[in-house]
Amino acid sequence: MSKYVGKARPKKLSKLCGRLLRTAIISRNLAYLILMLCVCVPRIAMSQTPSALQEWQYSSGITLQKLFEPDLPKWRVVLGAGAEVKPLYDGARPYRTQAGPVINILYRDVAFASVGEGLGVNFVRGANYRAGVAVGYDLGRRISDDLSHLRGLADIGRAPVVKLFGSYVISKQIPLVLRADVRQIVGGADGLLGDLEAYLPLPGSSRKFVMFAGSSITFADHHYSQRLFGITTAEALASGYPVYDAHAGANAVGLGFSATGFITKHWLINADLALNHLLGSASNSPITQSTVQRVLALSVEYKWN
Repeated sequence: MSKYVGKARPKKLSKLCGRLLRTAIISRNLAYLILMLCVCVPRIAMSQTPSALQEWQYSSGITLQKLFEPDLPKWRVVLGAGAEVKPLYDGARPYRTQAGPVINILYRDVAFASVGEGLGVNFVRGANYRAGVAVGYDLGRRISDDLSHLRGLADIGRAPVVKLFGSYVISKQIPLVLRADVRQIVGGADGLLGDLEAYLPLPGSSRKFVMFAGSSITFADHHYSQRLFGITTAEALASGYPVYDAHAGANAVGLGFSATGFITKHWLINADLALNHLLGSASNSPITQSTVQRVLALSVEYKWN
């Protein structure tokens, strides 16, 4: 026999449901407030490829900003300086630290100039989506970066990169951002790469501290994979490595975390953490010393709206 008599059980259930509903409403409103704060400051990353940073970390929050703040200012400018610790090259075990400027200039929702994203235009844009084209650069790889492991291999020169990209936010209630891009390196590694990514703002953010997290998978064509991870016959004779033919396909999966701390209304500190795990031909290459690639980027910035 039930221990509940008459309407005692329905009353308790009714009170519980009411509490849960009020909690859900408060949580939703708090999430909106956090998003309104965090999307006002696009994430900044310092360097171009190669980097273990996720592509979404260069511009996280920008698509959300349009959704939650439709009346954007004409110009948004963020300037600063920072440093990044990352592998010497894709697949390397040693790390190096690089310092440089942080620049992010946005004109409405139309054009942008960024150290991370390059020079670009959003030719398709709406409340919860954007798509466009950008021109950036690839840093390449030099034998002098790591003579003990790269001696006998050909240098990969610096080269411009043309990127097509698009991002889409599911909804205000589900602020998950889906993103895709295709990057063609013109010269240098002279290959094609692409990314499929998803990221979202994290619970626990506040007025002074906001966070994003996401994941990605990267694909590369045969030419790019061979240039970075393959060993030609001539290189095998000069380096002592065996001949190795790298194949096209998925070459990395990754996780990323980004955070912004507001010191004042205009000054802020950014931190980006990322981890990539090399796959397929990239992970099995004789050149690859470590299949796990990590990066940490820190910067101090000043924003104008």
